[in-house]
Amino acid sequence: MADKKKRGSLRKLVGGLAAKIAPAPAPATGSGESSATTLVAEWPLPPSATLGSAVRLKGIERELRARLPWAVRKFAKAETGRVVLRMLKTDADAFEAASATISRILQGVETLAILPREAEDILTISARERHKWLRDGRLKSIGTRTVKMRGRSKSVTFHVFDPRHVEDILDRDLATSWREADALEVTENRRRGAGKAALTRAGKRERKAGTARKSAKDDGLPPKLEGWDNFEADGLLR
Repeated sequence: MADKKKRGSLRKLVGGLAAKIAPAPAPATGSGESSATTLVAEWPLPPSATLGSAVRLKGIERELRARLPWAVRKFAKAETGRVVLRMLKTDADAFEAASATISRILQGVETLAILPREAEDILTISARERHKWLRDGRLKSIGTRTVKMRGRSKSVTFHVFDPRHVEDILDRDLATSWREADALEVTENRRRGAGKAALTRAGKRERKAGTARKSAKDDGLPPKLEGWDNFEADGLLR
């Protein structure tokens, strides 16, 4: 009887030890797949590439996805400070090819041209300001890009900008200086316009006054008798 109790206690002890050393289940990833069946690759994304803009971050993600095969695009994501590629182990070959493509693109990500909306978000400017500063040469374009927009029959062409040029404008806060200069220009133009309008009104009043004086002078002449010239020619007054 005592031996049975000892064997039972021994089995409980061994079972407890086995439960403690048993491997824990693999944690699930955000996609619902366990880490044991998922391949993950990460690349750093420096602040000099995004320039603190969420729009720029999304633009980099679109650029990466546009150069990947259609079936792989949704697995590449640009997050704050990094680019992540998550795929199933069953797609190991596609994962390796996509990783190589992303690595190659990210080598020049800091020189990737900045799109118009990205420039507006980075510099906190309006589309009207971007067009004005581009037109007068303060915001310099490095070329144009033509794309076919979804849902549109015609292509759209727009200017793109050098990241280092945009970064220089941001660091020196030139957008604020340009905005203040534009406000002064608008005020000066309004003042000049008001002055010209005042001169125009004064000229009109002067012309009206001159016309009125001429009319009054003409009205003051004595009336000329009808047939007086003939009467004088006949010498009847001599």
